[in-house]
Amino acid sequence: MLEYNDFENRDRELYEASARKVKKQSKVRRAAKKIGAVTLSAALFGGVAAGTFQAVNYAAGYTSYAAPEADSALGRVSLSDAQGTQNMLQTAVVPAAQTSGGNLDVSHIAESVMPSIVSITNKSVQEIKNYFSMFGYGGQSQVMETESAGSGFIIGQNADELLIVTNWHVVENADTLSVCFVDNQAYEANIKGMDSVNDLAVIAIPLDSISGDTMSQIKVAAVGDSDALKVGEQVVAIGNALGYGQSVTTGIVSAKNRSIGSQSRAVSASDSEEAPTYIQTDAAINPGNSGGALVNMRGEVIGINSAKMSSTEVEGMGYAIPISRVSHIIETLMNETTRKKVEESQRSNIGISGVTIDTSVSQAYGIPAGVYVAEVAAGGAAEEAGITKGSVITEFDGRDVAGIEELKELLQYYAAGETVEIAVMVPGTGEYNHKTVSLTLKQAAVQKS
Repeated sequence: MLEYNDFENRDRELYEASARKVKKQSKVRRAAKKIGAVTLSAALFGGVAAGTFQAVNYAAGYTSYAAPEADSALGRVSLSDAQGTQNMLQTAVVPAAQTSGGNLDVSHIAESVMPSIVSITNKSVQEIKNYFSMFGYGGQSQVMETESAGSGFIIGQNADELLIVTNWHVVENADTLSVCFVDNQAYEANIKGMDSVNDLAVIAIPLDSISGDTMSQIKVAAVGDSDALKVGEQVVAIGNALGYGQSVTTGIVSAKNRSIGSQSRAVSASDSEEAPTYIQTDAAINPGNSGGALVNMRGEVIGINSAKMSSTEVEGMGYAIPISRVSHIIETLMNETTRKKVEESQRSNIGISGVTIDTSVSQAYGIPAGVYVAEVAAGGAAEEAGITKGSVITEFDGRDVAGIEELKELLQYYAAGETVEIAVMVPGTGEYNHKTVSLTLKQAAVQKS
């Protein structure tokens, strides 16, 4: 480094003048850079905010702060209607200006997205086989109340309800569902729609049960484009890990279009073209994270945390359902009729004995996937509707039915006397023919304790 004593006295003034000039020019350049950075940040903020807003609205058919036009007459909701209805919930998007110098800041992501994330508690009563029955002592099962934890995120609202997306396995067999928001206030929720095949569910909370203070603190999650993800891109997982409350983990997109094989291995989509595909990430996905959001560095939901690979040989392999693959399914679930489990005295049945036909059995024997009707009860609802032995039930009241257990669970939400449409595949000459029948549910036998 040059110092003054390296110059002769006669050159000192010249050096000082030159230094002052350089210093002044440097200040000008720094000021110009700051102005440019501010201008660029403002442009980026406006571009990202407007682009995200328009993309979400375009993908979902929403109109901001106004009721949807075409669908509203039918009472339908789209993926962003919450932004356009009564409480004007904001969409959780992280402005680009909140990242400094191009460095990604997970704390800003968490702060912005957390108001759209919820914790879900599922309480149910299940039959547990008596432990001592294996030794020949007392073979009767016991009834126990169980509790499990999961996550979800706010996807929208209609005129009466706040709508939340989660995994089907989070709400499966629930007798009561409790949803806790960012302000630690909990509210009871009901099932809106379920899809076990894609492990998706939408639950609803009546708006009139949610306090104004809670409504002021929550947001609708911004929906991104999972198809635009790149391998190596940073992502953030937020959810109710282990039921302890909301926590944040981060990692990268390890792979796209993964199918989860039956042998606890991840395979590429080319190995199983018909299997659902997932985003693979090394962000920690723990029990309780299921149903929570996997977000990109703009705070947009690009995946629904669903599963993790658990083995002593495996580390850092979690999976999320790509939001773009299931957005149309979510929208369908958002528009189903909200239902509560009916009282046991009102429980219904359709009068069949059935067997699950899964994908592997379907492919092996050429039988449609669904519920194979093994027996039809005389005088039951199925017989009266014309359902015959050997047919396969594939849909119940517009919902896909993957197996007998799912059909039994659905029936818990329907009272005896209700009429529903059921889709069946009827065996013909060398092929199955599709048929839709109207069926009036009959009273189920009340189980004695």
